[in-house]
Amino acid sequence: MILKTFKLGGIHPPENKFSAGVAIEVLPVPKRVFIPISQHLGAPSTVLVKRGEEVKTGQLLAKSSGFISANIHSSVTGKVFKIDNVMDQSGYKRTSIIIDTIEDEWQDGIDISADILPEITLSKQEIIQRINDMGVVGLGGATFPTHVKMMVPEGKNAEYLIINGVECEPYLTSDHRLMMEKGEELLIGISILMEALGVNKALIGIENNKPDAIDHLTKLANKFKGISVHSLKVKYPQGGEKQLIKALTGREVPSGKLPIETGCVVDNVGTAFAVYEAVQKNKPLIERVVTVTGKAAKKPSNFMVRVGTPITELIEKAGGVSENLAKVIGGGPMMGKALMSMEAPIVKGSSGILLVPEEEAHRTTPKSCIRCGRCITVCPMGLEPFLLAQEVLHELWERAEKDMIMDCIECGSCHYTCPSGRPLLDYIRLGKNKVGHIIRTRGKK
Repeated sequence: MILKTFKLGGIHPPENKFSAGVAIEVLPVPKRVFIPISQHLGAPSTVLVKRGEEVKTGQLLAKSSGFISANIHSSVTGKVFKIDNVMDQSGYKRTSIIIDTIEDEWQDGIDISADILPEITLSKQEIIQRINDMGVVGLGGATFPTHVKMMVPEGKNAEYLIINGVECEPYLTSDHRLMMEKGEELLIGISILMEALGVNKALIGIENNKPDAIDHLTKLANKFKGISVHSLKVKYPQGGEKQLIKALTGREVPSGKLPIETGCVVDNVGTAFAVYEAVQKNKPLIERVVTVTGKAAKKPSNFMVRVGTPITELIEKAGGVSENLAKVIGGGPMMGKALMSMEAPIVKGSSGILLVPEEEAHRTTPKSCIRCGRCITVCPMGLEPFLLAQEVLHELWERAEKDMIMDCIECGSCHYTCPSGRPLLDYIRLGKNKVGHIIRTRGKK
């Protein structure tokens, strides 16, 4: 059988899915949480609480402050210790609400029972409003506010809901375990998203290195109208939304455009589960599944974690670290970033914590480009990474824009495959920041 995939570029790094068979474990509530007011793409939320105030689990702490923004809720019950700047996983200090915790007391109206609620009773607009109220954002990494994605622009038409169950990033297994353990709730969440978008077809894409998840969801999907499961070839970055759309529908997102141009809206499986809990249980997005793994991890694990939990708590629960630990990465090895501090909190967009041993933690010394063209061959966007890196080095911003630097999805395939060890993605990220600023400044004139 020929498996579906995108055609252009791609690589196959070692999968290292050590925690794929490890069931999700609920992590105990920590003594103190650090909840940033910006855990989403867009404007930071506006703080509603003050120092010394007592809060309940699920209570609104900070309200969205713009069209692209998201509400922030308390993941615990306790007292606001203070509102201060706290270092996040990128090494930047962000305004955060610090809460000392006590035993859980949930906000009124939140259903925390294990009962599965299949019947959808809300209208399209009520669903979108509930998703907005509950602070749901994309859990595949971008953290784009989900309610905004459900509001199809005038003149555009959504035909397909694409559900990303690919999890192509090496090591990470949080989505895999969610599909295995919360399959029915996940499919109800997909049905809710279909209702909000007004589409009658949802395509779930899963790489075929997860046959158990494919079989499980395929059987469950027989009870749900319009939802189908599709087995995909194992190829990174299959989970990129443009690559996933190409693999499942054959359609291509034009340069500089969004998926809706192809009639598609893409959501992660974690987002669909969060939507189920928001709409059916009235539960805000205050916890998520996080994988702790790596060759320096003593016990690779998957945890259900409250937002704001310090990363050290997860690592300790996973048995601590090996003596040869050299680097801790937030996310996976391809697109994740090395952490400045293990005290940084888990946020809505946290999918994994990767513990890297000494022998794999250091980059090779960059050598001169040998013009082999491998970076071009593997680029899933059809770009010329070596050329873009040179343009950034020489600050040729207009040329970099013309050569479509903003189309880069930052998958790291070019850097991974470069025989000279050149930090191509680092250069391109710098260039995207500069060119993006130039484009925004131009638009304001």
